[in-house]
Amino acid sequence: MANVLIVRAHPLNKEVSRSMAVTDAFVEEYKVAHPEDTVEDINLYNMVVPEIDRDLLNAWNELHQGKPFYTLSEAQQHKVTLFNSFTDSFLGQDKIVIANPLWNLSVPTRLKAWFDTINVAGKTFKYTATGSVGMMEGKKALHIQANGGIYSGTDPASQYVKLLLSFLGIHDVQQLFVEGLDQNPEKANAIVSEAMEKAREIARNF
Repeated sequence: MANVLIVRAHPLNKEVSRSMAVTDAFVEEYKVAHPEDTVEDINLYNMVVPEIDRDLLNAWNELHQGKPFYTLSEAQQHKVTLFNSFTDSFLGQDKIVIANPLWNLSVPTRLKAWFDTINVAGKTFKYTATGSVGMMEGKKALHIQANGGIYSGTDPASQYVKLLLSFLGIHDVQQLFVEGLDQNPEKANAIVSEAMEKAREIARNF
């Protein structure tokens, strides 16, 4: 039995978003193929994702200096607790699915904020005498991304996602691109249908 985390980073649903439509196809097929697994499906646009700000930076510095948690301000305590909850949730997962659109050659800001919560020294990676070492080996991931143009994995966003996961020690990473939607609008429906079928195929063996 595996724990699976679906991380959606799009404010719109499958009726409008192609990446969400493909993600829905994956999730539906995965649940049929792996009924024994636990699937947690979240959309970052339906929740508060903590951003690294003045409160968090000062709180971490104070905690690092040995100050007790209860001496932090109420805002700092809330943000540290919220940040840690995202980290802990990630640590408990065996498989991760990340779905997002390509916006201006980058990932949505909510997804970047979520990545910050899972990129934590001492928890998901560690420093050694020879450099940084990922601690998340054994996990696997799928990245679903919708692109207006055709990049085939050369865009900065998909490279960033794969690089960060690799940095954490997750090397079993598949990427599924729903691309060419704006470049070839007359083929958009066919592109989405093909991607949905690929998503179902991946789900059966993921």
